[in-house]
Amino acid sequence: MSRMRHALSARDAHITTLRLVIGLLALLCLCFFWGWKSAPERLTVYTPPDLRTGSTREWWKVPEPNVYTFAIYVWQTLNRWPVSGEADYKRNIDAYRNFLTPACVSYLQRDYAQRRARGELKGRVRGIYEIPGRGFQNDTPTGPGGVKVIDRDHWVVTADMGVSETYAGTTVRDTYVRYPLYVSRVDNDPNANPWGLQIGSSEGCFSGVPQRLGYADSSDTATGEGATP
Repeated sequence: MSRMRHALSARDAHITTLRLVIGLLALLCLCFFWGWKSAPERLTVYTPPDLRTGSTREWWKVPEPNVYTFAIYVWQTLNRWPVSGEADYKRNIDAYRNFLTPACVSYLQRDYAQRRARGELKGRVRGIYEIPGRGFQNDTPTGPGGVKVIDRDHWVVTADMGVSETYAGTTVRDTYVRYPLYVSRVDNDPNANPWGLQIGSSEGCFSGVPQRLGYADSSDTATGEGATP
């Protein structure tokens, strides 16, 4: 009789242990399920454009060439007025506001209002382009085509660009301008901004005053005159 009682006790203890293990596994499964549901559905990984020598980097680091390409692309498209600056400039600001900080949007809206009040936009066609030979440079972070790293989430892109404007088929502006574009990393809607980057800071679009370069040879030395964007 005693042997049977011990066998029943051992069985009950084993069943209790199994129940505890099952409960623990169920709890772990719930934890795993919660972690899976809370994990980001999309993860942005920045890959440098030139992979001939390979690349090993942290996934959260944005390579300088990517920052430069983003800044040039957005700024060039933002300043393209194919028909009339009065309509095109305003439309571009609204269309690209997800790629601009709020302070930069405010700056451009004020610039638009001032230009419109002076009659500088109606019927004016504009285009800007990267000056040949002034593309991204690895060894000159503060020079033409350079990207200065401020910290993990902020950069300054030195963009030397040609600005051409015409009115009624007549050239009214044809010059070179150096834009010190401030670029910030942002965590917003990836569907609206897959780059995860914006031009501008909390103060505006630039880290300094844009400078007009020489007309003839676009030398590295700026004239010191402020240039409107």
